[in-house]
Amino acid sequence: MPKIKTHKGAAKRFKFTGKGRIRRNRAYAGHLFLSKSAKQKRRLRQATIVDPSNEKRLKRLIHQ
Repeated sequence: MPKIKTHKGAAKRFKFTGKGRIRRNRAYAGHLFLSKSAKQKRRLRQATIVDPSNEKRLKRLIHQ
């Protein structure tokens, strides 16, 4: 079997935390900020953890 290559698009978007979970940035933070509340914009700046249902698939793409 050949080695699995790292998916470079995924590697740029996701990082591993110290405990091995996967961190991601939030969607909807690119434009159209006038219609979003200050609370929503503040929350969009903060990264969050990937849902456990997607973790296995992402670990295969980035395989740390």
